[in-house]
Amino acid sequence: METPMNSQFISMLTLVTKEVKRVLRIWVQTLIPPAITMSLYFLIFGTLIGKRIGEMVPGIGYIEYIAPGLIMMSVITNSYGNVVSSFFNAKIQGHIQEMLVAPMSEVSIVLGFVAGGMVRGLFVASVVSLISLFFTDLTVQHPVLTIVVIIMTAAVFSLAGLVNAIFARTFDEIAIIPSFVLAPLTYLGGVFYTISLLPDFWQIVSRFNPILYMVNSMRYSMLGVSDINIIDGLLMITFFFFLLLGIAILLLKKGVGIRD
Repeated sequence: METPMNSQFISMLTLVTKEVKRVLRIWVQTLIPPAITMSLYFLIFGTLIGKRIGEMVPGIGYIEYIAPGLIMMSVITNSYGNVVSSFFNAKIQGHIQEMLVAPMSEVSIVLGFVAGGMVRGLFVASVVSLISLFFTDLTVQHPVLTIVVIIMTAAVFSLAGLVNAIFARTFDEIAIIPSFVLAPLTYLGGVFYTISLLPDFWQIVSRFNPILYMVNSMRYSMLGVSDINIIDGLLMITFFFFLLLGIAILLLKKGVGIRD
């Protein structure tokens, strides 16, 4: 006899499988664009500009310094974009309403969509890492920590995309956060520079940017250097994961943006 827990697991696994197949089915849209974009970043910022900059920190060339940040930037944008588009499409097509009336918990729905975003984030991270090898000798000081940081960051921004999609009522509204919030925070999150170059006031301001902690956690795991304490970085990622997870589950329970 099938227990409620088994039923939840099967329903969640079905949703995860659907989301993963979606990512793989449209791989031309999910993998090729970030590969081209990151190649241009490596070529322009790393190769052309990087030669003039030299070393960003002692012993580490500029292109090597920005590689972890570019990998993390691709994970952030693609994890977020995958879930926000998938959930919003499912919402306007009525799929979410069907899941909510079915014997499927809100937790299973959230984890199912988030898994799809995480898979896309991991795939893109792998592709960008391979591309970086054509431009620099990519080193990984702490492999396990690197994997943990990528997975957790992909989960955080998958949840952020889900929250955005829950509130969004039009396609324009799912573009507001990536354009006016996510992009500025990412570019100001230390991807292309160390905050030690900034005046003291802006160094303090930068520390309120959560993406700074994620980028530097990635940089520490690969290169062994960071603008922030790695423990602070991991705590920040963990905090936002549980915060957004709780918000997403609560919003689905209340039917915000779905039953309204």
